[in-house]
Amino acid sequence: MKGLAPLFLGIFGTFAFSWVALTVIPNWQIGHLNPQSDEEGTDIYPMPQSGMVTRGARVYAANGCNYCHSQQVRAEYAGADIERKWGDRRSAPRDYIFERPALLGKMRMGQDLANIGARAPKEEESPSPTGSASPAPQGAAVSSGTVASAKAASPASSAASSSPASSPATAQTASPGAVASKPPTSPAAVAQPFSKSPATAVAGAASPAASPSPAAPWPEQTSGLPPMYSAAWHHVHLYSPRSINVDSNMPSYRFLYRARRISAGRSSDALQLTGSDAPPEGWEIVPTFDARCLVGYLMALNQSHPLKDVRSAGAAAVASPAASPSPAPGGQPAK
Repeated sequence: MKGLAPLFLGIFGTFAFSWVALTVIPNWQIGHLNPQSDEEGTDIYPMPQSGMVTRGARVYAANGCNYCHSQQVRAEYAGADIERKWGDRRSAPRDYIFERPALLGKMRMGQDLANIGARAPKEEESPSPTGSASPAPQGAAVSSGTVASAKAASPASSAASSSPASSPATAQTASPGAVASKPPTSPAAVAQPFSKSPATAVAGAASPAASPSPAAPWPEQTSGLPPMYSAAWHHVHLYSPRSINVDSNMPSYRFLYRARRISAGRSSDALQLTGSDAPPEGWEIVPTFDARCLVGYLMALNQSHPLKDVRSAGAAAVASPAASPSPAPGGQPAK
């Protein structure tokens, strides 16, 4: 009987210490973070999302997308996420303060989606297959027209696509928003994500000196499809993943779409489907409200905004030359 009290206190102390270390202290450290803002209070990050985005997160979780995709860019010392261009900085707790719950994910059968919205097309408009104006792709280094000409010049590139190096990565996609494919054989097919200068990115991609990077997670723009990572592209990818990547193991989410007979004209949100996926003559495939919410959620995933307490890869690259010793007037490094 004398040993029961120390045993009870030992068990209680173990659980109490674990609870304090794993729950109380982290909540004290990061449980009350506020959005970051500049001195004028205009540049605020992050911002609360709209109701459609919130509903899209529920659709994302309900369909098990977080089982195969993560939403967290690891630091350089913990992995190669930044090298794979999944983000230009690591994820931080402040990125998730408006997410309830935060869908971090624990597996990477598909590429990471933390910055899938940052790969959306830019504001520049280019003609779409339906004849209407739609944004040109940003995530890809070349536009669809440039890729088409590159394919004509290089037959080997017509069957090539770039492959993610690992989870939200090397494995083929297994839930919405991710694409996995084979390494490109044409330098023009290499994507340069988060490019600040589209013209420079196109020139770099078309340069003979450029070499394909198997680690680039952005696929080659497929002819006849909407601009990569645009809302229309996401809808086609969700409806028929293998129309974009024939080797994809991502399930099809066709139940989020419905067939509708064309009456007064083709709908502006009708999917641009080809081949066996195309509906019969006089019919069209349109997204349901849940599908639009899900795509809106994917387009809103963007952690590319700089944070004061997190160093970005670009900032480190700019600061590195300044750290080197400057030469003295005699040509010798200053001491």
